[in-house]
Amino acid sequence: MAHTPVTLTNARVVTPDGVHDGWLRVENGRVAALGSDTPSPAGAAPGEIRDLGGSWVVPGLVDTHVHGGAGHAFPDADPEGALATIAFNRRHGVTSLVGGLVAATPDDTVRQVAALAELCDAGELSGIYLEGPFIARSKCGAHDPELLRDPDTAEFDRWLEAGRGHVRMVTVAPELPGALDLIGAAVSSGVVAAVGHTEADYERTLAAFDAGATVATHLYNAMRPLNHRDPGPIAAALNDSRVTVELILDNVHVHPGAAALVFSSAGADRVSLVTDAMSATGLGDGEYTLGNLRVRVSGGEARLVENGAIASSTIVLPQAVRNAVGGLGVGVPEAVRSASSVPAAALGLAGVGRIEVGGHADLVVMGGALTVDDVMYQGAWVS
Repeated sequence: MAHTPVTLTNARVVTPDGVHDGWLRVENGRVAALGSDTPSPAGAAPGEIRDLGGSWVVPGLVDTHVHGGAGHAFPDADPEGALATIAFNRRHGVTSLVGGLVAATPDDTVRQVAALAELCDAGELSGIYLEGPFIARSKCGAHDPELLRDPDTAEFDRWLEAGRGHVRMVTVAPELPGALDLIGAAVSSGVVAAVGHTEADYERTLAAFDAGATVATHLYNAMRPLNHRDPGPIAAALNDSRVTVELILDNVHVHPGAAALVFSSAGADRVSLVTDAMSATGLGDGEYTLGNLRVRVSGGEARLVENGAIASSTIVLPQAVRNAVGGLGVGVPEAVRSASSVPAAALGLAGVGRIEVGGHADLVVMGGALTVDDVMYQGAWVS
């Protein structure tokens, strides 16, 4: 990968400390310097300077809940297909992905985890996420209910062995037998436990958080609804400062009014924007599969053929940022954090989701409408 030095000038750079107006220097694949003292920093050759005309420079975005895209799906355990999904996301500004799996048989799950671990070893994926199979049948969403089962620490250990340290997160329904034991096993193994696809009440959800769960899987979706006398997992997650809440902000999964409540209640530093995207992302309407279930996409909206349930999304993460800013009035720096440093921190992903001197130069240049104009990955422009 070529690492030609470049200085980006006249830029609005979103850093962990806020917006930095000035210039950014990239050398050897890393951010070498940030400055605002001169339009063109000393030592930069004319050919190494690129004037961005006031565009935003934001960290490469981080999607920690994505199942596929560009016609491919991570559960297929097809390395070439997974690489196509990764490349598609990179071109659109998502430079770090955690490959998401859905409920499958025990043997298929181990096979899928092992295949994705190879891509993690190669540095293409940032980790592996298992959304099933330890979730509630009544809140299965787009998971095959016949493949769901109670939490089993022995099966979880098989995932860990196959994943060779790359399993990053697992979703568990706290009300299932053995759920709290599974959460404890995950935490002790360095794996993030998430609460989701659940009928758990408020108290049982708090018990899961007390046991070590720190993420709420796509808040609102596939979980017991919020009620003033039965607040359930939604209120439990919003009220708990230990918890990062995922939000699918495609304006299909969650009404903007409900999404605004999440930002105002939890704050942008506890909101992790995710896509939950499937293989149809980047393609047109038609029929696709998610796991072994048939999905029909119409007008960009994905639903199960069998029962019409919402089945993943077809957006890429920058669209969620635009929806947060344009639809909810969230500030650009806050929306960007929710799609970069917040998900990275929630899953313990080091060295991504932040622009800082010495850090990897994973950068996205965005215009005034937050469209992706250019992407840099590890110091090289992505074609």
